[in-house]
Amino acid sequence: MSKEERSNDYLEKEGLGRLMLKYSVPCIISLLVGALYNIVDQLYIANADYLGSYGNSANSVVFPMTVIALAIAVMIGDGCCAFMSMRLGAKDNKSAAASVGSAVTLVVASSIVLTAIYFIFSEQLITLFGGRVNDKTFELAKEYFFWITVGIPFYMFGQALNAVIRSDGSPNYAMATLLSGAVTNIILDYVFIYPLGMGMKGAALATIIGQIIAAILSLIYLFRMKTVRLDRNCLIPKLNVVKRMIPLGITSFLAQISMVFSMAAVNNMIAAYVGDIVNYGTAEIALDELTQIPTAVVGIAMKFFQVIISVSIGMAAGCIPVVGYNMGAGRYDRVKGLLTRLILSELAIGIVCTLICELFPTQLIGLFGSSGESEYYINFGVRCLRVFLSCVFLSCVNKGVTIYMQAMGKAWQSTALSMLREVVLGAGLPLVLPLFFGLEGILYFMPAADVITFVISVFVIIGLYRELGKSEKKTAAAAEATE
Repeated sequence: MSKEERSNDYLEKEGLGRLMLKYSVPCIISLLVGALYNIVDQLYIANADYLGSYGNSANSVVFPMTVIALAIAVMIGDGCCAFMSMRLGAKDNKSAAASVGSAVTLVVASSIVLTAIYFIFSEQLITLFGGRVNDKTFELAKEYFFWITVGIPFYMFGQALNAVIRSDGSPNYAMATLLSGAVTNIILDYVFIYPLGMGMKGAALATIIGQIIAAILSLIYLFRMKTVRLDRNCLIPKLNVVKRMIPLGITSFLAQISMVFSMAAVNNMIAAYVGDIVNYGTAEIALDELTQIPTAVVGIAMKFFQVIISVSIGMAAGCIPVVGYNMGAGRYDRVKGLLTRLILSELAIGIVCTLICELFPTQLIGLFGSSGESEYYINFGVRCLRVFLSCVFLSCVNKGVTIYMQAMGKAWQSTALSMLREVVLGAGLPLVLPLFFGLEGILYFMPAADVITFVISVFVIIGLYRELGKSEKKTAAAAEATE
C-alpha cells in the first residue's frame, strides 16, 4: 500500500471524540466566517448614521442572493467531500481525484452562470425579495447587489474548495483560507464605510476583496493536495462521478437554500402586513417611515439563525470525512458512536444559543444600530428574536441528522427530510400563518417548522441506530466466519 493510500487510515483508528474536534471545529469556524461576511457588512451599515435601518433593510434584501451562491457552492463542495471520503476509505484514489476535478469545473461554471443571471435580472430579484418596501431601500439594495455580484465567482470557489480541503485532511488550512478573507473584510468594512464614507458600495467592496483572498489561497492548495494528485484530465467532469457526488450534497444545498425560500415568502408577507408595525410602539410616526423596520429586523433574526445553524452544520459537516471513510471501511460501530456524539453536541449547542436569544434580545438587537432608531424598531426586534429563535435547539438536531444521513450515503432519505423542513414548512408556513396572526404570524413559522421536523427526526434517528446495529452484527459475523 502506498503512502498516499495510507494517509487517511487514522480516520478508522483514532478516537471519535478527537476526530470530531479535529474536523468539526475548523469546519464550524469556516462556516461562521462565511456567514460573517454579510453580517459584518450589516453591523457596520446599521451603525452608520447616513445608512441606518434603510441600509440595514437593503442588506437584508440582498442577503438571500448570497445564500443562493453559498447553497450551490456547498452542494458541490460537500458532495465532493462525502464522495471523496468514501472512495478514499475504499482505497479508490482515482475516483477521489476525479471528484475533486469535477467539483472545481462545476463550481467555476455555475458561478459564471449565476453571476450573469444576477446582472441581467438584478431589479427583478431585488423586487422578489422585498426591496420595493420603499424607494430608499430599493436604491441602496441595487447599489449593494451590483458590487456583491462582482465577487460571486470568488465567493463560490472559496466556499466549495473549503470542503474539499477538509476532506483531504487539512481542516486547519481550510479554516485559515476563509479566516484570512474575513479579517480583511472586517478591517476594510470600517475603512470604506466610516473614514471614506463609501456606503453600500464600500461594504460590498470590502467583502469582495476578502473573498478574492480566500479563493486564491484555496487555488494554491489544489497544487499540494495530500491524498490525490490532479491533472488536466481530472478537470473534465466525469458523468458517473458527478451523478453520485451531487446527490450527496443536496442536503447541504437545502440547508442553505431554505433561507432563500423563507426570505422570499417572509418579505412578501411583510409587505402585505407591514401596517401591523404600528402595534409595536406608541410614538406618533408616519407609517412611511416605519415600513423598512420589519424587513430589517427579520433579516437580522435570519442572520442570527444562520450563525447558530452554521455551528450546527459545521459540527455535522466536519463529521463527513470520518463517517464516509468508516462507512467505506465497514466500521459501522464507529459510525454509530459518532452519531451519538453528534446528536448530544447539537442539542447542547442549540440549548445554549436558544437561552442567549431568549435572555439577551435587547442587547443583540442593539448591535445593529438600535440607539438611533425608534421604539418600534427595538420592540419589534426583541419580539422577533424571542419568538423566531425559540426552538432553534431543535433545528440544530434536525440539521445534524440530515447531514449525517448524507455522509452515510443516504442522499435521498436525507433530501426528503430536508425538503419537508426547508421547503414545505420553511416556505409554506410563512405564507399561511400571517393569514391568521398578521405580522406576528411571520415570526411563528420558524418554531412551528422546527417542532414538526423534530418529531419526524426522532423516528429517523431510531431507524439509523437499528440499521447500523444490524450492519455491525453482519460485519462481526462475516469476520468470525473468515477466521
